[in-house]
Amino acid sequence: MFGTTDSWVLWNLTGGLEGGVHATDVTNASRTMFMDLETLQWDDDILAAFDVPRSMLPEIRSSSEVYGIASGHSLLRETPISGILGDQQAATFGQAAFDQGEAKNTYGTGNFLIFNTGTEIVHSKNGLLTTVGYKLGDGETHYALEGSIAVTGALVQWLRDNLGIVGSASEIEALALSVKDNGGAYFVPAFSGLFAPYWRADARGALVGLTRFVNKGHIARAALEAIAYQTREVLDAVNADSGVPLTELKVDGGASANDLLMQFQADILGVSVVRPVVAETTALGAAYAAGLAVGFWNDLDELRANWQEDARWEPQLDVAERDRLLRNWKKAVTKSLDWVDEDVL
Repeated sequence: MFGTTDSWVLWNLTGGLEGGVHATDVTNASRTMFMDLETLQWDDDILAAFDVPRSMLPEIRSSSEVYGIASGHSLLRETPISGILGDQQAATFGQAAFDQGEAKNTYGTGNFLIFNTGTEIVHSKNGLLTTVGYKLGDGETHYALEGSIAVTGALVQWLRDNLGIVGSASEIEALALSVKDNGGAYFVPAFSGLFAPYWRADARGALVGLTRFVNKGHIARAALEAIAYQTREVLDAVNADSGVPLTELKVDGGASANDLLMQFQADILGVSVVRPVVAETTALGAAYAAGLAVGFWNDLDELRANWQEDARWEPQLDVAERDRLLRNWKKAVTKSLDWVDEDVL
């Protein structure tokens, strides 16, 4: 048997060799790239190309139903296992982004943006991934576009661990606030290439626009701004693919606690940025899916009412200044490209 992590957990909770359930949900199955997005079944042609026996794979189920009962060997014995969602889809569900045009962005080691395209499958022409957002029981399948950014919070860790500019990640905001702007410095953290929307494995990190005026405060600010610029580029790709302009971005993850970053994110996007009271939205989303399946919650409207706003940032930056900053950022990105030659192992 083969499956994703959720399959392994479900198998063991429901008894393992003693009658365990071998299943997964549509969101996790879609991330294997082995599932047909329309039929929600394993694609035999793709399985054949990778020589994966279909008999090994778990049954694909919805994201919210009773898959089995926890066995007597578990601390959760007799508890129905009733909610399974992939990491980013769970965070989106926890943010109550249930409808077309709603989106969330998770700020972690990297950034992961999910945009709900409703019941329509949108195949990206701008470097994004098409995935399943969620499916509740026998209800309609909801799809999404996903944009992954490799290095965001990891850049702050790099400044801490490799350069020693800050003693802890939490110090980055105060250091960035010690200057009024980036001093002309732009930091492109392409440490392992650039992910969405560029997908350039030949890119490497670049710190450009340096003068003798630039100090560590400017570098700290440039690092935070890089997170927001990369998010803007992914959202531009989303808007181009979906044709549905974003009106508000819900945020979560560790770096969403950084007020300076969140304000700059709103400024560079030109839309509101909203942080919820409960920041652990991945766990919350899985709990929502499970609760719907067993009747703890009645419907999505009840979950929408349960979502509470903690903080909101509105755009304050002049449009001309925003355009100038974005123009310089895109110029900085070009300096990060073509660094890895074919003869470099």
